[in-house]
Amino acid sequence: MKTSFKWLAAAGLVMGLAATAAVPSAHAESVLRVAMTAGDIPDVTGQPDQGFEGYRFVGYSIYDALINWDLTKSDREATLKPGLATKWSIDPADTKRWIFELRKGITFHDGCPFNADTVVWNVKRLTDNTVPQFVAKQFAAMRTRTVNIAGVEKIDDGKVAIIMKEPDSLFYIQMSFWMMVSNCQFEKAGNDNGKYALMPSGTGPYKFDKFVPRERLELVRNADYWDTPRIPKHDRLVLIPMPEATTRAAALLAGQVDLVEAPSPDTVPRLKQSGMMVLTNAYPHNWAYQLNFVEGPFKDKRVRQAANYALNRADMKEMLGGFMIEGYATVPPNSAWYGKPVKYEYDPKKATALLKQAGCYPCDVTFAISTSGSGQMQPLPMNELVKAQLEEAGFKVKLEVMDWNALLDVTFKGREKFPQYHAVNVSRATQDPFSGIFRFAMKSQNAPAGGNWGWYYNAEVEDLIKKIYTTFDETQRDKMIVKVHEIMNDDAAMIWVAHDVNPRALSPKLKGFVQAQSWFQDLTPIVVEDKTN
Repeated sequence: MKTSFKWLAAAGLVMGLAATAAVPSAHAESVLRVAMTAGDIPDVTGQPDQGFEGYRFVGYSIYDALINWDLTKSDREATLKPGLATKWSIDPADTKRWIFELRKGITFHDGCPFNADTVVWNVKRLTDNTVPQFVAKQFAAMRTRTVNIAGVEKIDDGKVAIIMKEPDSLFYIQMSFWMMVSNCQFEKAGNDNGKYALMPSGTGPYKFDKFVPRERLELVRNADYWDTPRIPKHDRLVLIPMPEATTRAAALLAGQVDLVEAPSPDTVPRLKQSGMMVLTNAYPHNWAYQLNFVEGPFKDKRVRQAANYALNRADMKEMLGGFMIEGYATVPPNSAWYGKPVKYEYDPKKATALLKQAGCYPCDVTFAISTSGSGQMQPLPMNELVKAQLEEAGFKVKLEVMDWNALLDVTFKGREKFPQYHAVNVSRATQDPFSGIFRFAMKSQNAPAGGNWGWYYNAEVEDLIKKIYTTFDETQRDKMIVKVHEIMNDDAAMIWVAHDVNPRALSPKLKGFVQAQSWFQDLTPIVVEDKTN
């Protein structure tokens, strides 16, 4: 009866979407409608909010970066490829200078040319608070990736140099997350980010058309997109925030949307019976808890170890219908940086003994969690199961529930601003060593300056990371990255739970989608077939 009620409630909500999400049958254009897990429309002004879901649906749709991700393969992890830059290299005369050679003949959606001046303008927009285009919110969104930038120089119309404060052998990867905004359009908006939000302009495969806050964002095909194979195979993309998993499934079954992310496991059989395609694929993902290393019980390594030993990850996998990989470390086992970490197998008796040794039994902790969000999988039931398992071992857990953007605000501002929390549950991408490992370990990344929310510190890790950034031999660098991963694992630097397998459900009228091994996905190849003919 409970399941039936949930479905009826979701169906009622879906009926309310019909007026806004449905497309009149007389309309000739082909429309792809996507139900996102986000609670609102991601920021369209360059660097998206809503986590990597914002990048997936808005960032890489309206905009391009200097370096893009190759999302055309499903049988290997996504790799980098040239975007608005055709080449990048370290300056042989100065290891603090990265040189980017730019693609020629590119124009923004508003007709403004893309060139070296544009890149300089964009870098200063997020790093220099004295320029008129500086946007504090955008700066905050990129702070973890810009902290080492000392400046930017135009070499000529087709080449720029970005200068580091310290050598950074991995910096080029960060440029794949930097959306290039039209300086002409921003200036036309009076350097007002709010006005620009109503007229955003990038170089990407889709152009902005219109949006209704918390309801939908509509983008249209860029027929003149420079990367010809990625010109969208449909005319319009409609993005609908729908944070409740059952509502997303009901919307797909009712024909109000064509693609949903993270369907709840109990809806998958019904979706399949109705002819929907349910796709999964492993990708670099970590569903874990960052811990407070300054206030509270997780300062003690024994308490951190106890939390990891208390988790029955097999039960979590069963609850999720098999849609996860058991997580015992920051990166998944197929990663080149996995090494031989400690495997915290389920052992509640050992967990209890460790808590008693630490003098924290029962052990009161408060976790900040979200109702939904990018990569958060099924956050409410997952957190409830974690709570139950921890409490069986001797923890006393309080869950503070908030929406996704509020949780990101807690995370960005750090434990110093929110000392009442002993852990935050924010899933993370691990496709590069900085995003996946270093930003949770470096002292320079202590929030709010960066991504080290709980101020984790290990002197050996700090020294290794410094050596990694000055090592330009990839083989030697990878060996040191493995060592960092192993040390952090031995430290129980996080509470590790799961790695996602990216479930999505698609209407049978969709053809051509490739489920990449990535947090990001390319929607442009999708053909929307007209089933009425």
